[in-house]
Amino acid sequence: MNRRPLLSFTVCWVAGSAAGCLFSGRSLLFCLTGLLLLPVVWAVSGRIRWRTAGVLVTALIVAALYWEYSEVRNVSLLPKALGHPVSELNEAYVTAAGVIASPVERDGDRVDFVVKLSSVRLHQQGEQSAAAGAVGSDPEGERVTVQIKLQEENEIAEAALWQRGDRVVIEGELIQPQIARNFGGFDYRAYLLTQKIHWLLKGTGTASVTVNPQVSWEPSTILRWNDKARSALGAEMSRLFQEPHAGYMKGLVIGIQKELDPETFRQFSQLGLTHILAISGMHVAVYVGVILVLLRRCRLTRETALTVTLLLVPVYVLLSGAGPSVIRAGIMSMIALLAARLGMLKDGLNILAASALMMLVWNPYLLLSVSFQLSFLVTAGLMVYTPLAAPLFRRLPGWLGSSLSVTIIAQLVSFPLTIYYFNQFSLLSVAANLLLVPFITFLVLPLGTLALLLGRVWNAASLLTAQLAEFLNNITFAAVEWVNGFTAGVLIWASPSFLWICLYYGLLYGLLHALKRRTEAMLVPQFMDDETRPLAELVRPEPPGNGRWKIGRNANSKSGNTTNQPDLPSTANSRRAALAFQAYPRSGSARWSNFAAILCAVSLTILLYKGYNAEAIRDGSGSISYLDIGQGDSSLITTPGGAHILVDGGGTVSFGNREAWRIRRSPFEVGAKTLLPLLKQRGIHRLDAVILTHGDQDHAGGLQAVLEGMPVSALLFNGTLVDTEPYTKLMTTALDAGVRLYPVQQGMTLAPDEAARLNFLWPEPPTDGQILPEEVEDQNHESVVFRLEMNGRSFLFTGDMDQAAEEAILRSANQSGIKQGRPIDALKVAHHGSKTATSAGWLAFWNPGTAVISAGVNNLYGHPNGGVLDRLADANTEIYRTDQQGEIQLRVSKEGISIRHKLN
Repeated sequence: MNRRPLLSFTVCWVAGSAAGCLFSGRSLLFCLTGLLLLPVVWAVSGRIRWRTAGVLVTALIVAALYWEYSEVRNVSLLPKALGHPVSELNEAYVTAAGVIASPVERDGDRVDFVVKLSSVRLHQQGEQSAAAGAVGSDPEGERVTVQIKLQEENEIAEAALWQRGDRVVIEGELIQPQIARNFGGFDYRAYLLTQKIHWLLKGTGTASVTVNPQVSWEPSTILRWNDKARSALGAEMSRLFQEPHAGYMKGLVIGIQKELDPETFRQFSQLGLTHILAISGMHVAVYVGVILVLLRRCRLTRETALTVTLLLVPVYVLLSGAGPSVIRAGIMSMIALLAARLGMLKDGLNILAASALMMLVWNPYLLLSVSFQLSFLVTAGLMVYTPLAAPLFRRLPGWLGSSLSVTIIAQLVSFPLTIYYFNQFSLLSVAANLLLVPFITFLVLPLGTLALLLGRVWNAASLLTAQLAEFLNNITFAAVEWVNGFTAGVLIWASPSFLWICLYYGLLYGLLHALKRRTEAMLVPQFMDDETRPLAELVRPEPPGNGRWKIGRNANSKSGNTTNQPDLPSTANSRRAALAFQAYPRSGSARWSNFAAILCAVSLTILLYKGYNAEAIRDGSGSISYLDIGQGDSSLITTPGGAHILVDGGGTVSFGNREAWRIRRSPFEVGAKTLLPLLKQRGIHRLDAVILTHGDQDHAGGLQAVLEGMPVSALLFNGTLVDTEPYTKLMTTALDAGVRLYPVQQGMTLAPDEAARLNFLWPEPPTDGQILPEEVEDQNHESVVFRLEMNGRSFLFTGDMDQAAEEAILRSANQSGIKQGRPIDALKVAHHGSKTATSAGWLAFWNPGTAVISAGVNNLYGHPNGGVLDRLADANTEIYRTDQQGEIQLRVSKEGISIRHKLN
């Protein structure tokens, strides 16, 4: 700490900011008290000076207060400006005036940008649209995200003229961003909050936007020019490269990722290669290095070359999109170039600390950015851990050893954050990074940049260069796809706790440090007491000395005279000998290093095992999660024995064939964007069974992403087929993945473990002896219905069954002499609460204690039906609804059932 005060100050600043972020009120006070004790303890122990301790304490307190100050100011001003509470403003129609404060981006039929408001006017109920240019209350520059839904294809050209800095008046609907509706789900509102945005403003068509172009120069004009330059570079890339190469090269060279092919991104993400597609330290280092080489080739002095490069770094940062990782790399490069220019001693960790401190003071919410965290953590890890790991690769050639150490350390350091945010890690990631990162960095990236530079100068050469880059890209894509074919190498992890992450880094450091000490001890020559030691100049240290042997040479050594005043060694061999013999008296250091290495390795192995199997550690309880996936159904059953059964997967329903211009590059799909991430976040490595109640898209659509992204043992369905492309693709994917298909029918049972049993009540068996599945258009009547018995409790799942199926099940029970079913603890209400099911007779037969209705917020079908709600109330059934309470979880133990839901 005494050697790197700036680093210590920044660490304390980050700790104080994190405390302010995670805690509030009395909890924050307790946390800060604990943190403040650490510098005091270090000062008392004499490891740091009291003055230093005071500075660190100040950093902790000021950072926490600064975070709290930022939180207090990060509130919406619209309720005060308009004189209405938030609940009344949500879905209110307004006219807002302001300035476009971001690039204008179009994806399909939607245009997105951010507006800094200057005025806003609330429309009263029944009021006609306000005239363009209307003014109202002043929201003091609040930022809102604007989403314009284009109505006609010819509106694309009009929207393309909108730019940052233009003054706009927008008529639209104010919407509060969506919060997380499932436990562990993505919270869009919290994400926008880190950008100090509290509202969405949704307009319809370009007619809802009136634009006045910027006429005078303002500071934002620089960013406007930068947007134009990036747009022009992107257009040039599109001219030179064909898809998917154009989108890939835009991300690789200039940081425009919005046009990257989603499948390409998924393939790279699975192998941990997405850092290549984000402009980061690697790109900045190549950029700075090339400029320095070119300037020196132009016969410029070293000082001039450093100065020019220093001034050009911000240009590259802006042109590449100015993301957190490239800003970090740019600031570090500028500090390093300035230090080199001034001839000052520079230290990598201090430069990194200065960059982090500057960015967090500018915007404390960067601390929550995944890109910021990964960029700084990996950079710091390479500086700290790589010197420890370097001796382990000493037997390899220098270039290979350094490449291996850097690649492995980067993967080890990024591993906890990777599994925390993305919940998967590929065992082949190290090999892929080792082979593909140099290939892309030193071949593809320069070729793409060269093609871009030659585009307006020598068109033939630029096209030829682009073709060569595309050839190399095809090799890259084929290699990535081939490696991803080994699906067994992709491990799914639950998001670990903060304590787990801290223990991981501590044990990793201890392991590498112990291995380094062991390696160094093994390299020291060992001698027996009766052996003749080399270097007669070896002398004892002066008591109470530092415990080390000293080596020196006397001026009279040629005559055999020695002295107790040794001189410093003058040759490289003597220096190496001195370094080696410094550790000689510690004869047990190798043994202690071995013990420490084994202890850290065992502890790290146990930690990884616990982290990987976190979900499998159970107390004999089972659980049922009724997931909120909008207007659809999806439930996750986890038995006491740890088996996972997914019932339906929701799905995004599309109405008719959409025009090509309306189709978005990465449209929202509930399976890929909601369901699969939730399963991974909870550490589910494999689904033992998927039950598809019927083939409607709002139940089956999301299962496509599940089958593609997670191992599934068996797929149980109603024994019928649906003549639709998505259903056919789903079944084909299941067969190709080796998933066992089971058509279920009335009377069948499934026992995943001793404490759980599924009894299937519907559909009824075919009466004509038919074996092959047939196509059925009305899938609701054929929905799979089953009763789950778990830990002595009973639950009924009904899919989208209709009243006719209910009556058939009741008739079958009556024929068997069963007049009253054993009461069930929870009923999943059929068909999202539609009036077509859940009859009074059905409720009387089962007498459910609790009912769960899965329905989308403000859905177009009016689900749940008022009559169904009345019948449930008459049956004294407690009602839970996903549209009001989000995900609903039931924890089922032998003692009883506990219920919690995401929203209050």
